[in-house]
Amino acid sequence: MLTEEMKKLISEHSAGMVATINEDGTPSVSPKATFVILDDRTIAFGNLRSPGTIANIGNKPSTEVCFIDVLARKAVRVSGTARYLRNAGMSETLKAAFAEKWSDYMSKFGGVVEISITGTELLLSPAYDLGLTEPELREANLAHLQRLS
Repeated sequence: MLTEEMKKLISEHSAGMVATINEDGTPSVSPKATFVILDDRTIAFGNLRSPGTIANIGNKPSTEVCFIDVLARKAVRVSGTARYLRNAGMSETLKAAFAEKWSDYMSKFGGVVEISITGTELLLSPAYDLGLTEPELREANLAHLQRLS
């Protein structure tokens, strides 16, 4: 499901906006920044201050995550089914994936959310339809962000 281009974007921009469903059926979106890619069909993030997200997943495991490269104006949307694993329930493979990238945070995790991917989509800005290239968009968006800072 995850292409090499998608994996690169997620690895370089690991903060994802996680969408879950509240008990009353309304959407809930929360940023999470400790993502790892486990394989082409599985991603996961550490539970740091996520009580609402964890509760929502327990009630309705359907989840979407959107990762964005703001300079290139590209995004990856991942749809899937999430499950919460307490630290004691983590496999050695899962622990190793987090230790490689997020070792400083692992002692703070209450557990991890593993998402089995059911769909992916690479999203591009309409600017690409106008003929702009990725280097042109990167340059323009970097200049914009520099002006803001």
